[in-house]
Amino acid sequence: MGRYPGRVSDDQPHRFERGTDGPKVIMAGVDGSASSLRATAYAAGLARRQKALLALVYVQPVIPAGAAMGAPVAGATDEIAEGLVEEIRASAERVRDLWRVRWEFRTFRGDAYTGLVRAAEELKADAVVVGVSESAGHRFVGSVAVRLVKAGRWPVTVVP
Repeated sequence: MGRYPGRVSDDQPHRFERGTDGPKVIMAGVDGSASSLRATAYAAGLARRQKALLALVYVQPVIPAGAAMGAPVAGATDEIAEGLVEEIRASAERVRDLWRVRWEFRTFRGDAYTGLVRAAEELKADAVVVGVSESAGHRFVGSVAVRLVKAGRWPVTVVP
């Protein structure tokens, strides 16, 4: 029997390929902005249709102590994360019969790009959904969405 590219024979071990049987984990970056909430809703629809886990990730910014000027930054970002969880839970409860999606919420610390990359790797995400940047500062360092696309590790959907 001849060998055909892409065909698994008895002497060739089968390798798992992420995403070949449909996505198992769809990750959405959420920060409370309107575009991130739209991205969350879009990702929820994808996860529901694909019967995948919806992983919602908030990256808590780490601000150097000197830049914080004595403000309790860690406590403030924890409060934001808790507020996001409550908002997501309330939204999920309102549309419970429509969504019917398994979801979890995770927080990471660091800059948004690095945190989302780390989260996607740890969660073994099959797809990443983020909202378009609402910050003018991204023009100088590049938006998180563009950097995720350029990383080329996962399919990335940017929701306006």
